[in-house]
Order: sequence, then C-alpha cells, then structure tokens
Amino acid sequence: MLSIMARRAYNRKTVINFHSMPPAVPTDRLWLRRFRFSDARPLAEAVGQSLPELSQWLPWAQGLYGVSEARTFVKSSNRSWRRGRAFDFSISMKTEPGSVVGGVGIWYTSRIQRSGEIGYWVRSDLTGIGVATEAAEALLPLGFEELGLHRLLMRIAVGNHSSRRVAEKLGFSYEGIAREEIMIRGKWMDHEVFSLLEQEWASRNPR
Repeated sequence: MLSIMARRAYNRKTVINFHSMPPAVPTDRLWLRRFRFSDARPLAEAVGQSLPELSQWLPWAQGLYGVSEARTFVKSSNRSWRRGRAFDFSISMKTEPGSVVGGVGIWYTSRIQRSGEIGYWVRSDLTGIGVATEAAEALLPLGFEELGLHRLLMRIAVGNHSSRRVAEKLGFSYEGIAREEIMIRGKWMDHEVFSLLEQEWASRNPR
C-alpha cells in the first residue's frame, strides 16, 4: 500500500493528460485511427473472415460476430477512451482507405505502477507481411511518452507463433509463462509474457 505522501508524489510526477492521445497515427503503410461507428460493418466483416484463426487465441472472437457485436465494441472502446482507460485503434491499409484490417490497442494495467499492455489482431489474409509489427511499433511512443509508462507488456497465447514474433521483433524480453490465464473453447490457456521497459525504449530512441 502506498503511503499518502507516495501517492501525492506519484500524482505530481505521472498524471498524464490522456486527452492529448492522438486520434490517428500514420505509419509507412497504415492508418491507425480511433474506432468510430462507421467502422462497425467493415470491422464485422474483417473479424468474420478471420474467426477460424482468431477464435484459437482470443476470448472475444467466439461464435458469431456481426455488425451488432461490432457496434457494441465501438461503443465500449469510445467509452474507455473518454475515461482514459484504454486506447483502441482500427488498422487500415493506406491503399484501402475506409477499410478495417485489424485492431491494435494500448491500456493501463496499473496506473500506480505505470504499467500497460499492447494487444493486436490482423485480418487473416494480411498476416505474415508485418502489419501487426508495424501497428504495435507505432504505439510504443504513445505508451512511453504520452501515457508515461515504465513497463509495457505483451501477453501472447502459447502456440501463437506469429504474435510471438511481433514481440521478438520489437525487442520485448521474454519473462515467462502465466499459467492457465484465460479460457478458450472450454479449455484453460497459458500466456507467454514479454515486456519492454522505459529505459530500454529510451536507449533505442534517443532524443
């Protein structure tokens, strides 16, 4: 338990104006943009096309995923954004404006300890060409500079080799196994835990 003085010191030094989080982030090939309700149909189509693969690893990608489910997600995502809890971005190819080919997000796991997590998914027909890596890499400066994180995590289902490669390409360090962390299709699944620290990020990105 932090003392009152420690909490006050934390509040003075690390309160972040999350309203400054940019609503759109361009990369070489991608547009990352805050989800809006007009994304519901292309989002549902992208998830629907990818359910056989996504359902192996993600608890939300189970059963039918239609426009109604997509609208519910967008509403929840926007609420979390307004409250400064999590920041989800749609992924679009610059060559396909208005499309949704995946999602990437960053969120706090502990404000007091300045830790957060990144998660992502990509439409199945676009995996293997670096889309997830490019999208996740674009959120690293937002995590360490905008949100003031000290530690950023990726938790990847054991056996999801493509996602594991994303963490490795971005220089995250393997920490170990979180055993039976989530249930997928009635079975408990382990997660591999990877992390990147602010000093590691700073050493690779000197100002």
